[in-house]
Parts: sequence; structure tokens; C-alpha cells
Amino acid sequence: MPSRPYPSPATFDQVESWIFDLDNTLYPPRSNLFAQVDQRMGEFISRLLDVDRLEAKRIQKAYYRDYGTTLRGLMSEHGVDPHAFLAYVHDIDHSPIAADPALGSALSLLPGRKFVLTNGSRAHAQAVLSRLGIEEHFEDLFDIVAAEFEPKPARAPYERFLDRFGISADRSAMFEDLPRNLEIPHTLGMRTVLVVGETADGPDHRQAWERLPWEGEAADQPHIHHVVDDLADFLVTLAETLSPEGRPG
Repeated sequence: MPSRPYPSPATFDQVESWIFDLDNTLYPPRSNLFAQVDQRMGEFISRLLDVDRLEAKRIQKAYYRDYGTTLRGLMSEHGVDPHAFLAYVHDIDHSPIAADPALGSALSLLPGRKFVLTNGSRAHAQAVLSRLGIEEHFEDLFDIVAAEFEPKPARAPYERFLDRFGISADRSAMFEDLPRNLEIPHTLGMRTVLVVGETADGPDHRQAWERLPWEGEAADQPHIHHVVDDLADFLVTLAETLSPEGRPG
């Protein structure tokens, strides 16, 4: 999917808070980190329901589609302890995530408050931010526990997030890799940016986790204001347009 033209300063000049999804947004899908999470979710379901891996994967993806997260489906259908699930599926090797000084530099240039809003756990988010070397740039993060286990794309977690940190939606921007997770931010008045990171290819960089067809649906709808394939470059350009020195005049 090609990136849309970068915005004019007026598009973002009222933004005070910058909100970022975590997985496959702040790091590229080619890292295959989520492949590990995906595998452990399948293992958890297989053991819980005494089904084979194929059936476990079918259940996992059905719950993800219907409930927003696999966890929400397991809680609703099977009364699963969310803390036990999160501890199990996020017990992974985070070393595939490399430090990203370019992203850190870009974030440092961006004026205003910065947050992470994730359907994952705080521990997982902190591990990712630490590996990227960008944790210092974020005021705080809001995880699935803080959302009372109600995930994006539902409206409630966004409203809880905004209320907790005293953020005005119409002075915020949301960065996400899933189009459906930007529908509510658009409705609430946020600027929305879809991040379409580079995926793995070639024999040495196979992407073990594949997106489902429906995950890309609505990427060309009006609730997607901008589409970018290089987050750091976009943020640098954006910061330059927002600074007095960078504006034409």
C-alpha cells in the first residue's frame, strides 16, 4: 500500500498528545515478534480446551476477529484468568527487536505528550520500548489491564485512556497498524495515521506471522487520514513542519 502525501502543518498544528499502538506500529512486522505471541496463544488454547493446534488456531483467530482480542473471547466464552493468559503469551524472546535510534530521535523532535495505547500487557510494552531504546520519550502507557480487559477497537478503552490522562481527543493523533482500530479515534476527533510497516521477505527473513485478510479492510476509508510506511521519517517531517524554523514564511 503506498503512503499518502505527508500532511501540511495545519493538519497537526493543534495536536498536543501523540498516541501510539505498540505491536507492529513502533516496530516493523518483519521482526516477527508477534509470531512468538501468536504461537503461545495457540499453545494456551490447545491445552485449555484439549484440542489440536489446528483447531486451537481456528478458535484463536475467531475470537480475535469477534472480540477484538483472543483474550477477550477466552474470558467471555471460558472464564479464563486474564493475568495467567497474559503472563503466558508474553513470555517470549524480545531480542528480535533492535534498537531504533532514528525513531528515538524522531520522537524527541515531536512536541507535546506521548503515550502508548496497547491491547498487550504493560510488561510486554515495557520490554519492547526498552529494546527499541525509546522508553524515555513516553509519559506513560495504557495497557489491556488498565482498559479493564476491554480491547480496541471498542470505544470504552479509548475513553478510559483519554479520561485517565486528561487528554482532549480533538488535540490528539493516533498511530496504528490496524485500520479498524482507528475508527473510534476518528469518531472522537483525533487525527489518525495508519502505519504499514515493511514486512519480511526472502529465505532468511520469512514472516512467520501472517495478517488475516480482514485486518486490512477499511484501510482506504475516510477514518484513515494518513498512511505511512516509515514512521520515523514521517515524524521527522512532521516535527519540521510544526517547528517555527521549519515552516515556510
